[in-house]
Amino acid sequence: MTPKERFLCALNLGIPDRVPTFELEFQLSEELCGKRFLTEEDLKNASPKEVERKIAENAETLIEVYTRLEHDAICVQYLNEAHQIETAKRLHELSGDRFAILAHGDGTFAIPDGNGLEKLAVAMYEDPESLHQEAADMMNSAIRHDLALLDAGYDGFILCSDYCFNQGPFMSPKMFAEFVTPYLAEIIRQIRTHGGYAIKHTDGNIMPIIDQLVAANPHALHSLDPMAGVDIAEVKRLYGNKVALCGNVHCAAMQTGTPEQVVASAEYCLTHAKPGGGYIFATSNIPFKGLPLNRYLLVLDVWKRMRDY
Repeated sequence: MTPKERFLCALNLGIPDRVPTFELEFQLSEELCGKRFLTEEDLKNASPKEVERKIAENAETLIEVYTRLEHDAICVQYLNEAHQIETAKRLHELSGDRFAILAHGDGTFAIPDGNGLEKLAVAMYEDPESLHQEAADMMNSAIRHDLALLDAGYDGFILCSDYCFNQGPFMSPKMFAEFVTPYLAEIIRQIRTHGGYAIKHTDGNIMPIIDQLVAANPHALHSLDPMAGVDIAEVKRLYGNKVALCGNVHCAAMQTGTPEQVVASAEYCLTHAKPGGGYIFATSNIPFKGLPLNRYLLVLDVWKRMRDY
């Protein structure tokens, strides 16, 4: 199977030739190959010709990095919509339809900062109509963006609004059902209707709202955060026939744990989530800057040993 075929097979709850893998973001490209990914900041004050050149070079870097890592999907980061569209064009020119191409595409309320949390809490009780209008505006903006990227050759989206702390969601399940779930479900419905794929990401303890997340009908859930006590074996048992699962490799262990703990976490994910398909191997967040590259490569070594069906 091609990487894209493998990735989409798992998202459709199928059993591919091997467990696919990807990351929402990979911040260790300089450590891996001495190159970093392009950001919008790099394009400030650049001429149109220079922008074109840099985007083309970035597409080459994306393919080099994710080919070396044997990832099955490329998530395009750090660029505005026009430059995301141009990047997809370049990726297709260089690699055809080999990789699944993803971008961020959420438009729902996420955990706000301290000031924002107080404002949100007051609005939920004193002015819910304005909060619903804000939610609808964000949803419509996300849908417009997502459909534009689907038309440009993207395959799907990571819906990256974070909803949960380690203790649970940032609003009660009842409030979540009113102010988040309907808007999330409509974003996903629009993505699906137009042939795209939706992976819902949130860190933290999702268990009090997991029924709502699954009912919103994403193709997959990510990150299934073990640092918040989310057990991928239990999630697989309860929901594995309804939604694909991504992630769960313990990021904190990758940075501060022993090599044996890192290996054990990766093995646990593959042992319990791989059977029956519908699983994409990934960390519970991202391989972040400052993480020793060899710790992520250790995780990939476990995946290579256990990935085949």
